[in-house]
Amino acid sequence: MFQPASTSTSAMSKEDKIKKLRELTAKRQDACKQNHQEVVAEDKRRALPTNWEHKRRRLEWEEKDDQFKQDCESKGHDHRRMRLLEVGAETADKLDTRRRRKANPDTGFATFEAASSRKYQTLCRQLKPDMRAYAEEKARMGEDRFYPTSSTLGVADRKDDPQAVERMSQDVKQQVEKRKKYSRRRAFDEDADVDYINDQNMRYNRKLERAFGHYTAEIKQNLERGTAI
Repeated sequence: MFQPASTSTSAMSKEDKIKKLRELTAKRQDACKQNHQEVVAEDKRRALPTNWEHKRRRLEWEEKDDQFKQDCESKGHDHRRMRLLEVGAETADKLDTRRRRKANPDTGFATFEAASSRKYQTLCRQLKPDMRAYAEEKARMGEDRFYPTSSTLGVADRKDDPQAVERMSQDVKQQVEKRKKYSRRRAFDEDADVDYINDQNMRYNRKLERAFGHYTAEIKQNLERGTAI
């Protein structure tokens, strides 16, 4: 037989429902407030320049870097050395490579003069001078004779160091060998089969060989042996 619930149970259930409704209402209001804040923030971001985030991160990094430098100087440390202690070896190599590229950027081919100048600067950096011998000779000769002018005598009597001459000679030989490897012109093979009538036909036959050579290898061998069907 059905018995109605007690009055206290019904009242408690009603209070729970009211409490739950208030919680849901508070969550809905909080969600609406957060959504409104996000919409306002997004509208502000859209009004900013396109590179604003990059500039902001850059300014924050510079501010942290300045603070790091000040802390290192106050402790008597070199901030560059302390910065390197915080990064790994792989990251340090990447930063060093990026720094070298920035110092000598490859802007591509512009003129023959620019390409020659870039190559000259690269070769000069690779052929590192002997600064110790340079300083010793400068101290021995003195400022007046070391930097000659039009009235300086004995300039033609100076002889270069044989080791320096040999080092430059080896560097030139390496450049010649490297230039030979860079040549796009292929050397003529006298032992290769001549199955073409001109250069265009030769390139066409090479393309056919790359595409169908593994299919026609047995047929060619049979024709050469005279056993083809």
